[in-house]
Amino acid sequence: MLSSTKVAVGAGTTDEASKAYSKVAWRLLPFLFLCYVFAYLDRVNVGFAKLQMMSDLGLSEAVYGMGAGVFFAGYLMFEVPSNIIMLKVGARKWITRIMLTWGVISAAMMTVSTPASFYALRFLLGVAEAGFFPAILLYLTYWFPAGRRGKVTALFMTGIPMSGVIGGPLSGLIMGTMDNVGGYHAWQWVFVLEAIPTIILGAMAWFYLDDKVSDAKWLDEREKSLIEHELAQDKQGTHLHSLRDGLVNPRVWLLSGIYLFYTMGLYGISFWLPTIIKASGVSSAFDIGMLTCIPYAAATVTMILVGRSSDVRRERRWHLALAGVAGAVGLTWSAAYADNTAIAMLALTLATMGIITTISQFWLLPPAVLTGAAAAAGIALANSVGSVSGMIAPYMLGVVKTMTNSTNAGVIAIAVCLLVGCVLTFALPAKAVNPK
Repeated sequence: MLSSTKVAVGAGTTDEASKAYSKVAWRLLPFLFLCYVFAYLDRVNVGFAKLQMMSDLGLSEAVYGMGAGVFFAGYLMFEVPSNIIMLKVGARKWITRIMLTWGVISAAMMTVSTPASFYALRFLLGVAEAGFFPAILLYLTYWFPAGRRGKVTALFMTGIPMSGVIGGPLSGLIMGTMDNVGGYHAWQWVFVLEAIPTIILGAMAWFYLDDKVSDAKWLDEREKSLIEHELAQDKQGTHLHSLRDGLVNPRVWLLSGIYLFYTMGLYGISFWLPTIIKASGVSSAFDIGMLTCIPYAAATVTMILVGRSSDVRRERRWHLALAGVAGAVGLTWSAAYADNTAIAMLALTLATMGIITTISQFWLLPPAVLTGAAAAAGIALANSVGSVSGMIAPYMLGVVKTMTNSTNAGVIAIAVCLLVGCVLTFALPAKAVNPK
């Protein structure tokens, strides 16, 4: 008979397992969250620097769009090799390498003076960061089984909206107060000051992270046994294991295509939200920074609630698709009321909530069908294909803005992409992606 507080589950009880996973979550997630906040901030702070850098350097909107997007060319080329290397050398060493190199290159963005130097440093930043995000997603599969991964992934990925909550006011404050300090422009200080935490966290990763459960001195032997038992049980339902499976299996390419359409929305919002807010009638850099907090703060809460619901209901596809629909509706609404700050902010908040939630929910799907070398290659491949949207979306919006003096047509195109992603989601069998 089942006790009122404990239920037998393999090597232990739900009570014991919950305590063990809680210990793992408190150990890993705050640190990984901070890493991702500054990773994402160092990737998209160019959106704030743009507000001053464009006029200082005489760059066009199209040049900015290309520079924002060329980051993903380097990212795309080195993503899969990076994750395979991590599989060989271990997470601790590789995550440390990634963070240190991208922190240094992000700070070097202050030296941009021409379109060529802008393109070159953005490309190198993409090369340096390649593999970080899929490495963390793969790393989480070493510690949490599929049925516990929805909330955990959402908590980690709150780094995306929280980079906006933190980075918006921070970037706005730097832009508003640091101009001509030490003889440098405010946009140069944005790159330098926001790179410092990344370098510090990279050095800490070497000492803080463990490569696998058995290495964790902060877990006792009983806790290690429980977690390793559940992870072993979890892998029994996974069908794709080899490196070849992770690169050529049709299901992996379907996942990659789905992610491509969802990330069109993510990068449209990430690189252009400050510009869209400015176009609605807000002129102060600090005010723009504060207003960007609103959509990102709402998205943080939404990601966690949807992640929890997805775990409790053991359902993935509808949670993902409905978030995509919300993002598309919000973008369309923001374009229709682009000249009204209050309505545009409500619409952009809905769009950001939906778009960012699609990303956290999507990343529950690849680990559900991949393990081992297939997971290392397949997760990186899906993220690489999705990175193409990082080249397309900013450049498309830049060209549209240059040609029409409005981002509306580009925003509507991104909304359509989100809906395509929603439709493709249902090409995946529910039994393949829902937790057992």
